Amino acid sequence: MKPTRGKTPKKTPRRGNQNKTKDPVEVYSRVRPLEDSNGEVCLKILSSTAVQLTPPLTSHAYKNGNYKESTHTFKYVFGPESSQKAIFDNIALALIDDLLHGKNGLLFMYGITNSGKTHTMQGTTQEGGVLPRCLDVIFNSLGDLQAKKYVFRPDRANGMDVQTEADAMMERQKKDLMPLTQRTTSTPRRKEKEDFSNIVRVPDTTRVNGLVEDNMYSVFVSYVEIYNNYIYDLLEEMPDTISAKFSSQNKGVGNDPNALSLPSKSLREDSNHNMYVANCNEVEVKSADEAYIVFLKGQKQRKVAHTKLNTESSRSHSVFNIRLVQAPLDPAGEEVLQDKNEICLSQLSLVDLAGSERTHRTKTSGDRLREAGNINASLMTLRTCIELLRENQTNNANKIVPYRDSKVTHLFKNYFDGEGKVRMVVCVNPKAADYDETTHVMRFAEVTQEVQIARPSGPKFETGLTPGRRRAHQMYRKMLEQEGTPRASLPARPAVITLGPPFPALQMNDPNEDVISNLLSFLAEREKRRNILDSERLRKEEAFRLRLQEFERETEAVRAANLDLQKEVDRYKKKVRIFENEKENINRGHDEAFRGLQNELAEKDKKLQKEMQERDKLRLALKGVQQSEKERWEKEMGKRVKANKMEYENKLWVKNAQLDQLKQIVCGSGSGDVLPAEEDQVMQEVEEPAVRPKTKPTLNRSQSPPPKRTAPPVKVRHRRSRSTSNAVWVDHKPASTLNTETVLQPVGPKKKKTVNTPSVKDLKNTDNYMVTHQEEDSKGEVETRIYKADVLTTRGGGRSVQFTDVEQLKTGSPTNSPTNRKRKSDEDGEARSKEEVESRCSYGYASRAGQSQPSVNHTVPSKKFRK
Repeated sequence: MKPTRGKTPKKTPRRGNQNKTKDPVEVYSRVRPLEDSNGEVCLKILSSTAVQLTPPLTSHAYKNGNYKESTHTFKYVFGPESSQKAIFDNIALALIDDLLHGKNGLLFMYGITNSGKTHTMQGTTQEGGVLPRCLDVIFNSLGDLQAKKYVFRPDRANGMDVQTEADAMMERQKKDLMPLTQRTTSTPRRKEKEDFSNIVRVPDTTRVNGLVEDNMYSVFVSYVEIYNNYIYDLLEEMPDTISAKFSSQNKGVGNDPNALSLPSKSLREDSNHNMYVANCNEVEVKSADEAYIVFLKGQKQRKVAHTKLNTESSRSHSVFNIRLVQAPLDPAGEEVLQDKNEICLSQLSLVDLAGSERTHRTKTSGDRLREAGNINASLMTLRTCIELLRENQTNNANKIVPYRDSKVTHLFKNYFDGEGKVRMVVCVNPKAADYDETTHVMRFAEVTQEVQIARPSGPKFETGLTPGRRRAHQMYRKMLEQEGTPRASLPARPAVITLGPPFPALQMNDPNEDVISNLLSFLAEREKRRNILDSERLRKEEAFRLRLQEFERETEAVRAANLDLQKEVDRYKKKVRIFENEKENINRGHDEAFRGLQNELAEKDKKLQKEMQERDKLRLALKGVQQSEKERWEKEMGKRVKANKMEYENKLWVKNAQLDQLKQIVCGSGSGDVLPAEEDQVMQEVEEPAVRPKTKPTLNRSQSPPPKRTAPPVKVRHRRSRSTSNAVWVDHKPASTLNTETVLQPVGPKKKKTVNTPSVKDLKNTDNYMVTHQEEDSKGEVETRIYKADVLTTRGGGRSVQFTDVEQLKTGSPTNSPTNRKRKSDEDGEARSKEEVESRCSYGYASRAGQSQPSVNHTVPSKKFRK
């Protein structure tokens, strides 16, 4: 038959803290002074509870476009001028008070490297930091209430055992009074031991009142460090012979390069689910100087190194634990009550966290680089745990907090899940180069302030013993010492009530012995003593009755006063409730007003964004319109440049043609082949000048130069109006001609044939020709001109056009009319117009019978040549 396998015993769940009052983690800030008073700073203290961070030009945040200033709030902000005493009184003194009254506390320093964390914790010999001042206040407050050494002993399971004064004396004799050669503990072989007894420091004289006088107290200290996620006991001394496992580890522990590395310790959980360091040395100390020397011994073994940013940079997290043991006295008030269940343990942990650092700034490598990586990883785990705790408390979630990912968070799991007061000091270096790292520290501080921790409750000693036992015992001892009784032979306290000596012997050994008379006298004496005691009892009863009556009267008076006081308290409570309601109403009104202002601001922001978007759209539209107008004007300018080019080419061609015709005329007149009357005739080509492309006629001139011909036909010019003639006119109106809609209109012939593009066929059946031309003058007015011409038959059978006169119709402003203002420039303009007409009408074209295209061959010279 197989044996049945037993079940694993169920783990006792931790008592819930849901119903307990919770307080937030209190976060303070201390700003260290600048090393260079003229250096650039990135931090400004706004008030006693707020600081402002400004990104410098060299920071990564500024380079990434983050130019905004950020404001961060704390419980209190200590400036560079703040003293160590002020920091201790505001931060650590309340934790010492809780420790002496049986409550747990945690205080840790947080910040980047070279921000002043170690200085805040340790200080100097002249101005001690938080740690030495805590030791001073503890022992100043305990005074004569301390138990003798070895009365309390650690049980190696995070608890304490109690033993009698005799056992404690035996242990003291064994460990403290025996010769050094008979001690069982071995000492490490070091070059020399440093003597700390010569250290002179200035102690703190502050003390805490209100301790229980009927209790005995003892103080135990321990000092550990967390290096590369391993826990080492700094108070452990290396034995003479060590195993090869530890001898192969790296050397260079603390400040002694020849010291060997200590073996690492493990974390365990006690019966109350509290985490502790197993097999860690706890030293019982009886004075502040003794505790400080123990701290200095451990400090010699702590890991420190030189970096670019700090000459003595902490490479590990250090934890200095102060454990206070207290237990009630026995009924006699002489020794500690021998009951382990009545022992109360309270602990204060002072933690100096190593600073986070960036390797590109510290220029670390090798072991220092590995240490920096482990430091940053542990701090990141601490930040993750804090954020998850806040999320669980805010959203009522139940996410698993990864305490076990780092030894730092696993060790202090008791404080965040259990109860105890937690305070954090954020040390800040205002140097501008540390802005990026300081920003992360400030964000972590803001998250930490939102975490709620259960408020610790003090111990309750329900022994049923009479208070004041210690003082009564001291008074009794003092009285006997005044009587001259040696302290070693002090008797026990006698009974208060007695009837005298015991009865005499009742045996009769001699007949003459009067036993009865002796007995009668003894009884009479006893009766007398009894009567005295009865009278004394009656007197005391009467006195007690009177005192009791007086006490009742006083009680009634106190009760009446309490009733009046209670009424007054109720009245004040009612006022407080009224004020609270008013405050709530005011806050509600302020919140509503604030929300209204926020909504209004949001609406204005939306409107502003909408206006900005519309402005951007309008800017883009205007840009598009500008681009299109630019392209249109570029095209128009191209057309005009092309038109001007054609105009000048035509003028050049006309000049050449005129020169050729003049040459022909001159040469012809010299040979006698040309008729004399031909000098007064001008044959012109019907073509729109290139300068007016909008009303360009469709009659084109030949592109080839005219051949040498005989004299052109001549018709005598008559200066008379031809508009009243009965002949048919060819009215050449281009399609682009505009209707002027003026009162005065040109009077044309009654019979006319209007064409847009005249052809040779149209000119064969008529003797009269007119063309309408419109253009814009320099003043922006439309000017209409009608050029009239005679259509003549050439000797070759073609048709030629001879322009005879021109009619002009022009609109203008009354202020610019010729009747109002006649200037010389107008006369010059008229002369130029006449010359322009003559120059335009100085050439024509003719066509032979059977030709499809006309050819230009006649030119009339200008007046200056005819003159």
